[in-house]
Amino acid sequence: MADEFITSFDGTKLFFNAQTDASDRAVVVMVHGLAEHQGRYDYVAQKFHEAGIGTYRFDHRGHGKSEGECAYLSDYNELLDDTNVVVDRAIEENPDKPVFLLGHSMGGLTVALYGAKYPDKRLAGVITSGALVSMEKNLFATVPEGLDPHMQLPNELGDGVCSVDEVRDWYAKDPLNRKSFAVGLVYACLKGLQWFAGAVKNFTYPVLITHGENDGLVGSHNSPWLFTHVSSTDRQMKVYGGLFHEIMNEYCRDEVISDYIHWMESRM
Repeated sequence: MADEFITSFDGTKLFFNAQTDASDRAVVVMVHGLAEHQGRYDYVAQKFHEAGIGTYRFDHRGHGKSEGECAYLSDYNELLDDTNVVVDRAIEENPDKPVFLLGHSMGGLTVALYGAKYPDKRLAGVITSGALVSMEKNLFATVPEGLDPHMQLPNELGDGVCSVDEVRDWYAKDPLNRKSFAVGLVYACLKGLQWFAGAVKNFTYPVLITHGENDGLVGSHNSPWLFTHVSSTDRQMKVYGGLFHEIMNEYCRDEVISDYIHWMESRM
């Protein structure tokens, strides 16, 4: 089967993967993290499908099979508006089904900011996993100002992604994972976080905020910050003891995924 692409707001071709069935009870748009790609969520998608939840996935621009300079952004809105193209497609193709949004890490940042920029979409809820949302103890903030935005920084995230040896091993070998990312992406995300500090109050969607207690890449302090600052009346937070950054890949991943499914089921 040939790869499918979706045309984003500015003409950029994004690799697109929709897996749905007429019997689905709901669908979820899944947004991946920095330097990775949508294919790393095949197992999660499989579990969602088994539960009757269809999935829409895509590779960020400059990531995976999508067009664009290697892991580069000129503006944080590119993350939000690319996601919006996929969300709109999911809503249009599923007019009678609940549509959810799930994001991990930089994808968590994306869906959090998305909720503040697009507060009136027909979304049944938003789920964040290890979301970068706070400027406090921010890994990106260590990158000096004034660098060439197109300069590439080495991807040194691998050892911290997960406590499972096999996951770390494959992360390093995965040909679709980026070995570097652009300074411009860092600057764009930091500007997005600065904007979000004032706009977070506009986030009103039902939200499930999740994190690994021992997340050394995006500290678990990010999730309580989000929980405290969103305006959602329906909001829950769960921090998983002992887990690293990629809680959907950890040794108890089935528990995490089951929590997501049950949360969505109660809001269908």
